[in-house]
Amino acid sequence: MTGLSKHNAVGETRIDICVCTYRREELGATLRSLAQLTLPENCHICVIVADNDFEPSAKERVTKTASDLPFEVRYIHSPAANISIARNACLDATTGDYVAFIDDDETASESWIAHLLATALDTGADAVLGPVQASYRADAPSWMSKGDFHSTAPVWVRGEIHTGYTCNVLLRRSSIFAGNRRFSLALGRSGGEDTQYFTELHEAGGKISFAPEAWVFEPVPQARAKFSWLCKRRFRVGQTHGRMLMNRAAGPKLAGQVALAGAKAGFSLSVAIASAFSATRRNRWFLRGIMHMGVVSGLIGIREIQQYGEIAVVQAGRDKSRAA
Repeated sequence: MTGLSKHNAVGETRIDICVCTYRREELGATLRSLAQLTLPENCHICVIVADNDFEPSAKERVTKTASDLPFEVRYIHSPAANISIARNACLDATTGDYVAFIDDDETASESWIAHLLATALDTGADAVLGPVQASYRADAPSWMSKGDFHSTAPVWVRGEIHTGYTCNVLLRRSSIFAGNRRFSLALGRSGGEDTQYFTELHEAGGKISFAPEAWVFEPVPQARAKFSWLCKRRFRVGQTHGRMLMNRAAGPKLAGQVALAGAKAGFSLSVAIASAFSATRRNRWFLRGIMHMGVVSGLIGIREIQQYGEIAVVQAGRDKSRAA
């Protein structure tokens, strides 16, 4: 499962689809959904799976699934518990014209790659984002499913997309803005590494486009269908944004940014209180306030919360203790 496919030919568009994984059983469903892709003419696909576990726990699952897929599948063990390590391992391993990322708990629509590629060719963009549609369990809070708090789409600022995400994206490898860019290892445990990557790509002059029909689908597990999880996630998003603002500001300008973010947090929380009788509206504004509080935290230099790595490191230690 290594090396270039012998079927590569001159005139083909080669796309490497990358999946970073960490102990997730849904990986098999993700890979099987890729087998159902309707591909453009002369489009060659290779799938790269980067296992971010301490041990190569996904290797057997990938090997079994690969035998049923109509394209080459490469497995890379890229430990450990730092998502940026896995993302960068994928970028280092890719040899295609384009590289796409999809999460290991998502499934792709049949026309996913076709829409991403068509938009890339039409716009000449360095990166093309697609939407992620969340699906909720029957026992999820009604306000949450009604407000669709987990789906993902880009934010437009004055007609441009200034940042992005890796759960549904296509990158042009020949781009001077994307080809040699890598994800920050310092943010690989807190999250926000993709926000920084795409923000810096845009600031360097790169173009980010959107393919609205390039759908992928993501189930919301019970552990994430909680208000506390959303609060933690939004606060961390705010921290990442605040830290990036802090790197560009100093003195009075920095103080102004802190005051502005604090005012936005206060306004959002006030609207949340005023919306007490509408759970969806109330929680949306409360989460917005939490995000702006995270911005304040990032602006004043408070360390970003660790969402992934510390839990993984503790679990790895327990696993080793049991094995001893």
